Amino acid sequence: MEFTDERRADIAAKWEQLQSQVRAAEEEAGRMPGSVSILPVTKFHPASDVAVLAELGIDLVGENREQEARGKVEELTAAGVEMRFAMIGQIQSKKANAVARWASEVHSVDSVNLANGLDRGMGLALERGDRTTDTLPCLIQLSFDNDTNRGGVPHDDAELLDSVVAAVDTAEHLLFDGFMVVPPREAEPGEVFAASKSICDAYAEKLGRSLRLSAGMSGDFEDAIAHGSTVVRVGTGLLGARPVG
Repeated sequence: MEFTDERRADIAAKWEQLQSQVRAAEEEAGRMPGSVSILPVTKFHPASDVAVLAELGIDLVGENREQEARGKVEELTAAGVEMRFAMIGQIQSKKANAVARWASEVHSVDSVNLANGLDRGMGLALERGDRTTDTLPCLIQLSFDNDTNRGGVPHDDAELLDSVVAAVDTAEHLLFDGFMVVPPREAEPGEVFAASKSICDAYAEKLGRSLRLSAGMSGDFEDAIAHGSTVVRVGTGLLGARPVG
């Protein structure tokens, strides 16, 4: 797998800058150093960019589309490059089996049916020898606009949210690990982040364990960190403009 020295140097420089920005945002928010992890988003970027990230010591990246992610997994595996992939985009129920074969994490669970499908898919993947790990960490996506095209569980539907959390938490092969949110374009991001943190904290207290909150992207991760995000998803801020639409 080939990439130019120029591309590697560019990604390495942006990675250093991004880490510094996140650490500064932690300090500004009074957070512990290293309390926020960075999830590089590699959607539409070539597998060679993922290989550069692997060289830089990154071991998990996020992808939005099942087919694209699966292709990168296969290409990188063939090249001997080790990388784990998190599915952060919407998942059609019919794609649950496919996602369960390659995903190391899923950040976009938004229904009981999808949780059940991922659990069944994990069982099948383990039976077929497609996986070596028997647990799939999952984040539940919260919705603040009830737009089904964007996915997510309505944040103010407590009964539905409880049912999705329970479906993930009681599944044999899934681990309920927290929440993910993408603020609607017309919303005030800080308000969405704060509300999401409250939901995350409430379930963490109920379950008696810490949970992750994946909130914030290239344009608003500092605001998200100020409101308690523990994972920020950065694509263009690290890899630049996406080469295809």
